[in-house]
Amino acid sequence: MAGDLNLSNLKPAQERKDRKRVGRGLGSGKGRYSGRGIKGQKSRAGSHAMRAGFEGGQMPLYMRTAKLRGNTSADAMPLGPFRTVTQPVNLRDLEARFEAGEEVTPESLKAKGLIRSIRKDVKLLGVGDLTKKLSITVHGASATAREKVEAAGGTLTLLREPKTRKPKNLKRRPEGRTQSAPETEATETPEAGEE
Repeated sequence: MAGDLNLSNLKPAQERKDRKRVGRGLGSGKGRYSGRGIKGQKSRAGSHAMRAGFEGGQMPLYMRTAKLRGNTSADAMPLGPFRTVTQPVNLRDLEARFEAGEEVTPESLKAKGLIRSIRKDVKLLGVGDLTKKLSITVHGASATAREKVEAAGGTLTLLREPKTRKPKNLKRRPEGRTQSAPETEATETPEAGEE
């Protein structure tokens, strides 16, 4: 039988490839300089262990490019300490995974596979519709999500109260200057009368 296996026709399933042996004479094709050329940084030992982004000593690209100011900017280097990371959860996911009357917490979301970690904050977003009455406890929620949850008869509790933003300084804006000008005049007139 032609397909019989014996010592005369044994061979590996994948042909073996000999290791490249450098520095073994000019006749081998990889003698003398061993394929590294003459001199230079790349001819030296350990020269191929350069870190990512290294450009031979010249100013690398990530340092040449301009960056926006601020430690929370996407282009700021390095990323600042005030950047927050949240895990998004949409209403359509709650509609599909939870039954009416269930409690939705970060632990239950992790158990259902909707989030990866309970260490990071969870934010509820309003993508999709919600028809079930759920009691939801998360770190944050969008205004649309809150409206849809309350419309379905559910409750939404925030583990972290939203930060109140400071009112912007109107005096710096041209329209704000006209409004604040009469107020300053009114405050200055009594002082002049006292004298």
